[in-house]
Amino acid sequence: MRAMVVTELSGPQGLDLEEIPEPDASGKVLIDVKASGVCFPDLLITYGKYQIRPEPPFVPGAEISGVVITAPEESGFTAGDRVLAATYLGGYAERIAVDPSQVLRIPDALDFDEAASLIINYQTMEFALARRAKIVAGETVIVLGAAGGVGTATIQLAKAHGARVIAVVRRAGVEEFLRELGADDVVALAPGWGERVRELTGGEGAQIVVDPVGGDAFDEAVRVLAPEGRLVVIGFAGGGIPEVKVNRVLFRNISIVGAAWGEFTRTDREAVAQVHASLVRHVENGLRPLVKARYLLEDAALALTDLEAGKVLGKAILVQE
Repeated sequence: MRAMVVTELSGPQGLDLEEIPEPDASGKVLIDVKASGVCFPDLLITYGKYQIRPEPPFVPGAEISGVVITAPEESGFTAGDRVLAATYLGGYAERIAVDPSQVLRIPDALDFDEAASLIINYQTMEFALARRAKIVAGETVIVLGAAGGVGTATIQLAKAHGARVIAVVRRAGVEEFLRELGADDVVALAPGWGERVRELTGGEGAQIVVDPVGGDAFDEAVRVLAPEGRLVVIGFAGGGIPEVKVNRVLFRNISIVGAAWGEFTRTDREAVAQVHASLVRHVENGLRPLVKARYLLEDAALALTDLEAGKVLGKAILVQE
């Protein structure tokens, strides 16, 4: 079968299209892959910079959607079932064998492209907003890095929870796209952005700030929190890992919480099914992941290069011919 293989840890340029053996499906669900999500962990792993660090050669790809070919009888899946899966590795291929615990059914309303998007980013942000930040309808949520995959998922899910959303973004020319997703206001991530947010909130600030960026934006993100506000740390796409003086947390009565979804699922085996059930309810109420970029499997290197260069709005996926 065809797959994109990392042959050296040099970034996307280290990917090659190769014929590799069929996966060993013993005790696993064998899936005919229809779409593969393109996500930031996929990019990092091609450089050897992710927390999972396999040695080349290996097939990257952390999220897929497709159709079950075969499955263990006790798994609850049968041939023909439409499924999605968090795979960690192996998703940039025509077929993949996945442990049944990682396989979930696709909501009827979603196609394969949308389903491949409803995995890492949406699971992470439903966990972050509902469980870690304990979002309440009517609250204001600020989303940093709003045009990326995490940011767009956050906008849609915050709106699904009944929040007001202020999207903060560095990229120019994306306001219409962010409003299409549901953002109520869009603010440029430029000097003075915090003051603009305070104006939009009547000087009160926001109850929740979602920060997948880190770096220089972090200090201002702390300042724009309302009393009892929560800053949710998702990652450090900006490169720098910020620090905070805890006296600011104390005297302003704010909270800074982490949302490391992958780590959490390793300690709570029920979490994935619970979060997926919540996402299915959002889908039933009208949520649709917005896929803006599609690439062929053999163009995976280009997809990751575009992701790295900030050319991808929202979610990109790989599709089979």
